[in-house]
Amino acid sequence: PQWGIEIPKYAEKLLEGLDRVDFLESTKEIQRNWIGKSVGAEVEFKVDNTNLSFTVFTTRCDTLFGVTYCVLSPDHSLVDSITTKEKEEEVKKYKEETAKKSDLERTDLNHDKTGVFTGSYAINPVNGKKLPIWVADYVLGSYGTGAVMAVPAHDERDFAFAEKFDLPIVQVVDKPEDSADIGCYTGEGELINSGQFDGTRSEDAREQIVAWLEQQG
Repeated sequence: PQWGIEIPKYAEKLLEGLDRVDFLESTKEIQRNWIGKSVGAEVEFKVDNTNLSFTVFTTRCDTLFGVTYCVLSPDHSLVDSITTKEKEEEVKKYKEETAKKSDLERTDLNHDKTGVFTGSYAINPVNGKKLPIWVADYVLGSYGTGAVMAVPAHDERDFAFAEKFDLPIVQVVDKPEDSADIGCYTGEGELINSGQFDGTRSEDAREQIVAWLEQQG
């Protein structure tokens, strides 16, 4: 048994308090990481040919043009309603297998990536492209919204999943020549393959793309 503490309600207060206590800076940093404050946006993805949609929380709106597929947690409320007839049996079996695993097993970076295509597609709100919707155990229903926009060129887990299932990888943040990142690049840089935002620094593009999405409704 353990206590569950709703940290987000108190994140700002806890972070401010750390500035006033006489702890080692390394200890404070551990605490900041544990508090885990994230600044980002909730982005709505519509399911193609339906009136359904799902929301993802992301801290990297600058990479929206690089989304090539979406992933729902096996226990996401939309899974059953968007799974096509041809995929029903496969998705049902996958959900049963996932239920036998712990959250720790599912989110382990070294855990072999598994997943099933639902047969349905989402629409990328920034460019209108159709994105296959997968169900995968590395997304937890208890974390965030239980849905992920996958940007394999700039996220390690998404990259590993895309490589295994031969999904597209589209780079949208230009990697500096001195970068040591192999496979996917998770740092900052100028946007590429991002329409009207090409050439914008990723740090600035985050707010600009959110503002643009709000204007589009």
